Amino acid sequence: MDSESPRNPLAKMLLTDTQSTMSRRALLQRTAVGFGSLALSSLLAGESPAHAAENPLAAKAPHFPARAKRIIFLLMCGGPSQVDTFDPKPLLTRDDGKPLPFAKPRVQFNSTANLLKSPWKFQQYGQSGLWVSELFPHLAQRVDDLCMVHSVYGTNPAHGGAMMKVHTGSDNFVRPSIGSWVSYGLGTDNANLPAFVTICPSLAFGGINNWRSSFLPAVYQGTPLGDASVPSDKAHVKYISNSQLPRDIQRLQLDRLSAMNREHQAQAGPEASLEARINSFELAFRMQSEIPKVEDLSGESAATLKLYGMDDPITANFGRMCLMARRFAEAGVRFIQVTHSDSKVQWDQHADLKVGHEKNAKEVDLPIAGLLADLKSRGLLEDTLIWWGSEFGRTPTAESANGRDHNPEGFTMWLAGGGVKGGFRYGTTDDYGYYAAENKVHIHDFHATLLHALGLDHERLTYRHAGRDFRLTDVEGNVIRELFA
Repeated sequence: MDSESPRNPLAKMLLTDTQSTMSRRALLQRTAVGFGSLALSSLLAGESPAHAAENPLAAKAPHFPARAKRIIFLLMCGGPSQVDTFDPKPLLTRDDGKPLPFAKPRVQFNSTANLLKSPWKFQQYGQSGLWVSELFPHLAQRVDDLCMVHSVYGTNPAHGGAMMKVHTGSDNFVRPSIGSWVSYGLGTDNANLPAFVTICPSLAFGGINNWRSSFLPAVYQGTPLGDASVPSDKAHVKYISNSQLPRDIQRLQLDRLSAMNREHQAQAGPEASLEARINSFELAFRMQSEIPKVEDLSGESAATLKLYGMDDPITANFGRMCLMARRFAEAGVRFIQVTHSDSKVQWDQHADLKVGHEKNAKEVDLPIAGLLADLKSRGLLEDTLIWWGSEFGRTPTAESANGRDHNPEGFTMWLAGGGVKGGFRYGTTDDYGYYAAENKVHIHDFHATLLHALGLDHERLTYRHAGRDFRLTDVEGNVIRELFA
C-alpha cells in the first residue's frame, strides 16, 4: 500500500501541514506511534544490562554455574500415599490392624484408627535397586534416573495451606510462586514466550495463588493453559489470536497505547504496575506467533505419541500434558508445571484407597515414564530437572476403614535429571512411614535445593517489598547437596 494512501492508518496520523509550526508536544504526539516499534526492537536486540532493564524477562545469568536450565514440576494434586508408592514398610504389613505404637501428631486433619497395610506389593528395580510399588510398572523401569527423597515434611495438614506451602513457601500469606521466583531470577530463553507456564492447573486449594507473582511484577506470573476442569486437548492460552484485526493493525494499536503510557510515565514518574502492563502487552503480542507452534502436536511422530500414551484414552489426557511440557522446555520456558487433578477423586483417598490410587496411577505412570525417556533420548534430561510431588503424603493409619488421611509429617518426592544422582535415595521415614526420621527435608530445604540446581542462591534471590527483603525460603532453607552428582 502506498504510504500516501488515506487508507493507511499510520499515514493518516502522520500527514500534517508541513507549513505549520508544531510544538514539541505536538511533534511527540504525532510521531510517538513509532516509539513502540523502537521499544520492541530493543526488547529483541540482545542481552545487555540495558536490555535486561527494559525487558524483565530477558535471560539473566545465574549466581553460579547451573546444573539445570529449567524445571518441569509434575504435581499430583491431593496427596499420593508414600507407603503405597515408593516407601515400603514391612512392619506396616506385619502389624496391619494394630494401633500405631507411638503418638500421632498433635494437629491432624481427621482422626484415624489402626495401621493399614498397603494393598500393593513392592519390588526392587534397576541397577540401583530402588523400591517401587506395582502401581507404577512403567516408571519402575526408569528408577535409575530417579533421585528419591523419602523424608520431606511440611507444616499444614489442610490442602489449601499445604498446597500454598509447596508452591510459595508460605501457608498463611500470599507470596510469589516458585515459578515466578525462577522467572524473576533467570528470565526466559525465548523472548516470545513467558518464563513460567502451568498446564491444566487446579482451581482448588489456593487456585491462582499457586501460580501468581504476588508482589513480584506481573510479568513473572504463570501463564495458564486451561485448568483442571478442561481436557488437555482443549487447554490453550486464552485469546491468543484476534480474528477481528490483522497483525499490523494490532501492532499499530499497541504502539499507540505504549506511546500514551510512556508519556504518562514521563509526566508522573516511574510506576512499576504500569511498566508491568506495558511489558505484558508486548509479550502477549509476541506470543501470538510462538504459542500456536508449541501447542501444535501434528508434527510429532506416531511413535512419540504412543510413548506418551496418547493412543489410550486412560493415559491420553495426562500424556498430552507431559508432551506439551517437553515442547515448552525445548522452546525455552524456564518453569513448566503439569498438574494431575480432576473434579472427583484426585489423589485424596480418605476412603477407597485401592480404587482411587489405581485409577490415578494408571493415568500418569506411562506418560511420566515416556517423558523421562523422551527427554533423555533428546539430551534434554541433562539440563532439565523433573520434580514429582504433592502437597503432602498420607497416614499409615486407616480412615473410613479403607482410606488414609492427610499427612504432612513425612512423605516422598523425587527428582530426575538436572544434575541430581540417578538411582539414589535420601532420607527415611520411621518404621511405619508416618514421620520424617533421618535426614529430614523441610519444604524450604527442598525449594533451596531446586533453586541451587538452577544456579540460584536462595539467600541472594530476594525482592524488596513493604520495607523488607523477601525470598522463596523466607529466613530458612538449606541446600541438600548430597542429591547432586
